[in-house]
Amino acid sequence: MKISVLAIALLGVSCMHKNYLDYPKPEKITTQLSKHGDIRMDDYFWLRERENPKVVDYLKKENAYTAEMMKPALELEEKIFQELKSRVKEDESFVPAKDGDYWYSARFEKAQQYPLHTRHKGSPTGPEEILINVPELAKGHTYFSSTGPRMSPNHKMMAYAVDTVGRRFYTIHFKDLTTGKVLAEKIENVTGNLSWANDNETIFYSEQHPETLRSEKVYRYNIKTHKKDLVYHEKDDTFSVYVYKSLSEKFIFIASYSTLTTETRFMSADHPLGTFKVFNPRERAHEYSVTDGGDKFYIVSNKNARNYKLMVADLEHTEEKHWKELIPHRDDTYLESVTVFKSFIALDERHNGLTQVRIADRNAQNPYELKFADPSYLASVGDNREYDTEWLRYNYESMRLPDSVYDLNVKTKEQVLRKVKEIPNYNADLYKTERVFLTVRDGTKVPVSLIMKKDFKKDGKSSMLVYGYGSYGANMDPWFSSNLFSLVDRGFVYAKAHIRGGSEMGRHWYDQGRTHSKMNTFNDFIDVTEALIKEGYSSAEHTFAMGGSAGGLLMGAVMNLRPDLYKGIVAQVPFVDVISTMLDDSIPLTTSEYDQWGNPNVKEDYEYIRKYSPYDNVKSQAYPNVLVTTGFHDSQVQYWEPAKWVPKLREHNKGTSMILLKTDMESGHGGASGRFDQLKETATEYAFILMVNGNKN
Repeated sequence: MKISVLAIALLGVSCMHKNYLDYPKPEKITTQLSKHGDIRMDDYFWLRERENPKVVDYLKKENAYTAEMMKPALELEEKIFQELKSRVKEDESFVPAKDGDYWYSARFEKAQQYPLHTRHKGSPTGPEEILINVPELAKGHTYFSSTGPRMSPNHKMMAYAVDTVGRRFYTIHFKDLTTGKVLAEKIENVTGNLSWANDNETIFYSEQHPETLRSEKVYRYNIKTHKKDLVYHEKDDTFSVYVYKSLSEKFIFIASYSTLTTETRFMSADHPLGTFKVFNPRERAHEYSVTDGGDKFYIVSNKNARNYKLMVADLEHTEEKHWKELIPHRDDTYLESVTVFKSFIALDERHNGLTQVRIADRNAQNPYELKFADPSYLASVGDNREYDTEWLRYNYESMRLPDSVYDLNVKTKEQVLRKVKEIPNYNADLYKTERVFLTVRDGTKVPVSLIMKKDFKKDGKSSMLVYGYGSYGANMDPWFSSNLFSLVDRGFVYAKAHIRGGSEMGRHWYDQGRTHSKMNTFNDFIDVTEALIKEGYSSAEHTFAMGGSAGGLLMGAVMNLRPDLYKGIVAQVPFVDVISTMLDDSIPLTTSEYDQWGNPNVKEDYEYIRKYSPYDNVKSQAYPNVLVTTGFHDSQVQYWEPAKWVPKLREHNKGTSMILLKTDMESGHGGASGRFDQLKETATEYAFILMVNGNKN
């Protein structure tokens, strides 16, 4: 394999990159893997040995190599970082949320990576009390994540949880707000998920398995007696648990959930020493969620309702046979959630792929929807902390318009704009958004949200970045990101493909992109890209793709199927070794995801996954330029998946493209924790894209 003149030109290099092919070459120690009579040979299986010094040494060498190959774009990377930073209001503050006599908020001080969590008594302009000084707590840590304050009902005690590694093992701390002192006791190695009982001294929290990281236990803890009790253990390893409290503060719930099935338990928040009762026994493929309205329960259920329906039940009879229908199933509308207030309900829904907020009385009568102007947008019920109120807080944004926070009086219909997120050095009038439906190979119409300069012309001369995810039913909505404009201002079109595997078009959209229909996700992305190119948004010579985690799996599959379609790809924390991971039930999040990917212990599932698993389908062909990122402490996708994938890609690459691996040795799945450090990661990714694209500045 020889580096071409074109590749050298794109890199802007001279003799500096004469060692282009001197990339790190990890030792090959072949492991034979066999299942269902299929034998796979894995030369890099040993890289999973986290404590092996040779592993760490290899990752550091890859980082050094990536830094060397990115040298031609070093000035551009710094320029992009400064651009990204210039669009961040350094002393940003958030809209206060009323809860009792207090208004809770957070704010950043200039030059600080982390926020201060605060509250004001009496009004949003009352005296400020700093609850959590995250910049101070984060000192001395290369990674720091905090849950923010979790207040007791009387607002006198506060719990908060911190993670200083990035593996999502949190330590819960308590602060007495009457004295301002942090209590000596703490609860270590937990999820950070917790709820207060109404006695103001008992919390319920969830704890994960130390190896699989499955959230499996719920404990009760009293801060006065220091007594700790296990109140629920989810023993089915395909389920996880979390604990929550209703807005009415009347009940505490434990939700057990898997990909397709849920089960809820509940107890009075006034009687923390009570026993949790099963709301409705789990039933395969029945998903339901529960909250209450003081005098009755509200249930969002998919029983004989693919797009979900809203049911109610009285407080004494919670089994399904007692449920009564409040909002029936609708083929054209996907009911995502309900927020129940004392005198009204607010629904988060989707219609024709777009989010909508619908408001009705407690009996779901007299409904009305909020209207929005942009062709592609995101609207949702916002941060509401009070049950007895006439006001609803909601959020609105689009790819062109920053997040706006509104308060709506549901009786008078008065709307108050509380805040539009301030984006320095940004003018929304310079851009336009589009929303198109593109037909893919099986006739399905896939929505795509786009943003570009207002004077953009569909002549095929522009560059384009296509982003996708398409898994877990997660929605990649057209939200605002100020970062994108470092590409858009340089002539890029940014396209967000709402491919199957998400839920943008309803529950069927998810079902058509998982297990034995997973290939639809990859085909949708490829076909959408081809259609955008055909319609003149860009050309294959200037088209890039990006995706993270399961979206990184998407990138890996697409690269194997159509490497010619993209000039470059950024695969963030990519899940690429699907078979080996899903066969190892000691790895985090494996058993709970059989209904997402399939269980490779089952021959039919194994054979289907074998068709697309990126690591197992690397073949001898010319691959595009690739930047792969990972975190050494990643709890979701273990670092060794991308670390194995990169050398295998290089071995089979018949082209002259760069294939780079960058490992953050201090972070986990979400990357860096500080807000400016996160921008540095984005600057690296954008600099890679622009360098490969031939942009000089």
